[in-house]
Amino acid sequence: MPGELASRLQPIVAEAVTAAGFDLDSFEVQQAGRRQLVKVVVDSDDGVGLDEVAEVSRKVAAALDENEHVLASAYTLEVTSPGLDRPLTQPRHWRRARLHLVKISPVEGAPFIGRVGHTGEDAARVLEGGKIRDVRYADVAKAVVEIEFKQPPAEDLKLLEDDASGMIAAETEKGSK
Repeated sequence: MPGELASRLQPIVAEAVTAAGFDLDSFEVQQAGRRQLVKVVVDSDDGVGLDEVAEVSRKVAAALDENEHVLASAYTLEVTSPGLDRPLTQPRHWRRARLHLVKISPVEGAPFIGRVGHTGEDAARVLEGGKIRDVRYADVAKAVVEIEFKQPPAEDLKLLEDDASGMIAAETEKGSK
């Protein structure tokens, strides 16, 4: 029942989250006694603060209340942002991890840690061991952001910025031909 209910509620919740200016990162409905637990995880390119979580929570609650016939029971709503341990599974996750260290476990080969640079629809440029390489999302079994307690080295950031500038210039030139 919760799976069927989730599939009916998902478009309602997604519309409310999008109207608030955020992306619906994940959505889940669980039975919790006589109530339903509605879990909503939201994200954006600029991150999500507590005030934004409260705003989204109000909008989602209003949408659920307007569609109470779909829910047909009492519910508890939990709205949150993704944690740092969320795997990078979508191109937008990689884009939001730009300039962060990421532990990448490829489908084949040994895991490695690299700093994310320019990202596209199919791959990201990653600085690993002083060299920039392309990492295709399809070739990644798992990737998660590594927690850093100090600023990234300035030379790493410069390499990634220079690479991104070159990538953008090449894409612009290619598009004008």
